[in-house]
Amino acid sequence: MKTWTEQDIEQLGATVGIVAAGEILGMGRTKAYELAARGEFPVPVLRVKGRYQVPTAALKHLLGIRKENGGSA
Repeated sequence: MKTWTEQDIEQLGATVGIVAAGEILGMGRTKAYELAARGEFPVPVLRVKGRYQVPTAALKHLLGIRKENGGSA
């Protein structure tokens, strides 16, 4: 499992796959899919063309990551 830094998370696009989102939150692939399927993932999960996608803004908010330069994530 990859160790994600705040800088890594800041570099992400608008959404990230469920596996990466799970890794960011400290869970494995199986647990991430289980929680998403039950609607219990800690942040909103979108279904895009049959795949789970997680908005990075929601991850950043949950983790308390704020952009520099006075803006907020």
